[in-house]
Amino acid sequence: MLFGRKQKNPIKIADKGVVEWKYAACGYCSTGCSIEVGLNTDGKPVASRGVADADVNRGKLCLKGIFEHELFDSAGRGTEPKIREQWHQPWQSTSWDTALDKTHDEILRIQEKYGRDSFAIISTGQMLTEEFYTLGKLTRGLIGTNNYDGNTTLCMASAVSGYKRSFGSDGPPGCYEDFEHTDCLIAWGSNLPEQHPIIYWRMKEAQEKKNFTLIVVDPRVTMLAQNAHMHLPITPGTDVVLMNALMHVIIDEDLQDMAYIEANTNGFDELKAEVAKYDPVTAAKICGIDEDRIRHVARIFAKSESAMQIWTMGINQSTHGSDGVVGINNLALITGNIGKPGGTSLSITGQCNAMGTREWSSCSGLPNHRYLESAEDREEIAKFWNIDPEFFPKKRGMFQTDIYHAIESGQIKGLWLIATNPLTSLPNTARIRKAMEKLEFCVVQDCYEDTESAQYAHVYLPAGTWAEKEGVMTNTERRISVVKPLATPPGQAKPDLWVFNRMAERFNKNGNVTFPEKAPDIFLEMAEISKGRLADISGMDHDLIEKQRGIQWPYTEQQLKKGELPPQGGKRLYTEDATFRYPDGKAKLIPLPFIDNNEVPNEKFPIWLNTGRLIEHWHGRTKTGKIGDNNKYSPIPFIEINPDLAHELGIQRGEYVRLVSRRSDAVVMAQPTHRVAKNMVFLPFHFFDCANRLTLGLLDPHSRQPAYKQSAVRIERMEDQQEAARLSMEMRKF
Repeated sequence: MLFGRKQKNPIKIADKGVVEWKYAACGYCSTGCSIEVGLNTDGKPVASRGVADADVNRGKLCLKGIFEHELFDSAGRGTEPKIREQWHQPWQSTSWDTALDKTHDEILRIQEKYGRDSFAIISTGQMLTEEFYTLGKLTRGLIGTNNYDGNTTLCMASAVSGYKRSFGSDGPPGCYEDFEHTDCLIAWGSNLPEQHPIIYWRMKEAQEKKNFTLIVVDPRVTMLAQNAHMHLPITPGTDVVLMNALMHVIIDEDLQDMAYIEANTNGFDELKAEVAKYDPVTAAKICGIDEDRIRHVARIFAKSESAMQIWTMGINQSTHGSDGVVGINNLALITGNIGKPGGTSLSITGQCNAMGTREWSSCSGLPNHRYLESAEDREEIAKFWNIDPEFFPKKRGMFQTDIYHAIESGQIKGLWLIATNPLTSLPNTARIRKAMEKLEFCVVQDCYEDTESAQYAHVYLPAGTWAEKEGVMTNTERRISVVKPLATPPGQAKPDLWVFNRMAERFNKNGNVTFPEKAPDIFLEMAEISKGRLADISGMDHDLIEKQRGIQWPYTEQQLKKGELPPQGGKRLYTEDATFRYPDGKAKLIPLPFIDNNEVPNEKFPIWLNTGRLIEHWHGRTKTGKIGDNNKYSPIPFIEINPDLAHELGIQRGEYVRLVSRRSDAVVMAQPTHRVAKNMVFLPFHFFDCANRLTLGLLDPHSRQPAYKQSAVRIERMEDQQEAARLSMEMRKF
């Protein structure tokens, strides 16, 4: 008798007629997977596969990367520039010259009437780095507004702020290889299997070989928590309390690394005095983790030969996000777990090139982590760009989240949105919508013409996407990968770099500032001004990056010539041969008092609302919602709800319910599961006019990142399920 597969027809993979494979780097999350796209005889992209000799993904791709080639033909692509006098009028097709002239003239009109900073520019984390650099040069060197930011404020600003506060500079100090060397891993608010599946595979493969202890801190029983040795179901928004309690135990039991602390840090006495207030008994009542577990985790972490910590939005998207990152860094520093194999505090970045915008966009300062507040930095870049250093502002302007409040109050009259969609991504959607209505002029530059924010635009500029363009991206572990164009933008759509250069021509009529047309040439310009910086890329160029399947910075020209670096770059920062970026070379240990300003459940809104990602979708589904093989897994908004709570409320699986917060309401389908506690629901944030109708707009005081994770709602059962389904349909984007 034959059993199993021998009885069935063998699995056959459809022949898609691929005749050529072209190299790129994935354009979704920050993992940095190398990808090859297969072209058929007509030159059409028909398949995607991982690159086997790329160190990051080693031939693997996640569900999004496998179908990434379908982006080029997805619905809603913009194919021609459009223009209108009022945002509520019908669009009129126009030429590129007319659209760009209109944009240029409106920027000047608004600046002349209301002041230079009355026009704001908001970019993204999904363009290529050369595009970010060029936009920064255009904005800082020619347009001159100081209200310029990226949508990375919504995901990585707290990590940036925390790194700067602790180490004196942005830049994740570790790498994926650290999983292979660590003895203990704490994951704070990070669900790798669904957020960053290939990083999870790297972590899981390393754990199977080394069997290190995995501790997950998360209010929800995530997929990662299900595989952990210990799951700490923390009360939302109280991470800083738990961190202080862990440090209390470490210092109280003399488990800290005093030799490392004395050699490499300042502020230990002040930190010690603050964490003395957070004994495990006191902390347990606030953070919800019992005192014995706190002591146990602290001992495991401090006694490990090497220990690492990772985090994502569970830490960043909080009113205490920056403090949470500093707390993670404090724990690493007092135990000597920075700059050594397996010992690091590694932020898992959100978007594919959020690191590129942090390094080169000039949103928060000037290129390569330079500060507007530094006269030396202003002079250096002004000389390199051939502009007057007095043209630069003396401090950074508004963050994205503050820009919309300034639109609301009338300070900002014009807005240029580039590959970002605030009506999907910002909290308290109704408030953002009202602000957008007040703009005198809005230009939207995007590869899709049907984004929600384009409703309020006066000019639409159709852009290319992902591998319709050429340039580089930087991933979570500082690895730079190259993207080569393997398709052309549809219709009249143009690469973002082309748009920025044409706009620069209009602001740069005397030709004083040079704007190279080709990405490889721009990269060499960036490399030149990177020399001697923390993020030194002077030893790289596009060809070498492609050959090595990605190179980590720092990678200097000098080291390359001497043969001092491995082919794929410098793996870690702040090793024994390096110093921190404060003038004295030491990191700062920063005391973190806990200020409880979270929105918390009460009698009227008794349920915690937690939001997050699904493996099959990406951000607001602008991309994945149009790809059938991604969208079919989760085509409608839903909540995870505890079965006991569902029973009490009379809610059956698959029924629609109404979530109500202090801001608005949303209709979603109920899916009972024990992954959430009885006083909590989990709502994926991917669905337009759903999650962010409900979320709170409070901001972290350091990073200005919104608190998406701590909101309170009530759940209302809906008697008329047919009407509920109709309402839910209206809240869906696709």
